[in-house]
Amino acid sequence: MKRLVFCRKYQKELQGLDKPPYPGPKGEEIYKTISKEAWQEWLNHQTMLINEGSINLTNKESRNWLKDQMDLFLSNGDYEEPKGFKPKN
Repeated sequence: MKRLVFCRKYQKELQGLDKPPYPGPKGEEIYKTISKEAWQEWLNHQTMLINEGSINLTNKESRNWLKDQMDLFLSNGDYEEPKGFKPKN
C-alpha cells in the first residue's frame, strides 16, 4: 500500500516518499510533509538552478542558498527561477 502524506506544497494528500531523502531532522521533515511528486519537481528545479547558475556546491554559501531555495520551493514561497527561464505556455 502506498504511503500518503498531506503535501505541504500542494496542500492535499498525495503519495509520500519511500524514505527520507537525506539523513537528519530535515530529511525526516521532508519525508513526513512532502509528496513524491513535489520532491521530484524540486530535484528537477534544483538541477536547473545548479546548471544555469553555475552553482559551486563545494562552496558552503552556495549550499546554504540552495537549501533556502528548497525550503521556499516546497513551501510555495518566492523561490528563484533559473536565469533565462521561460515557462511553457
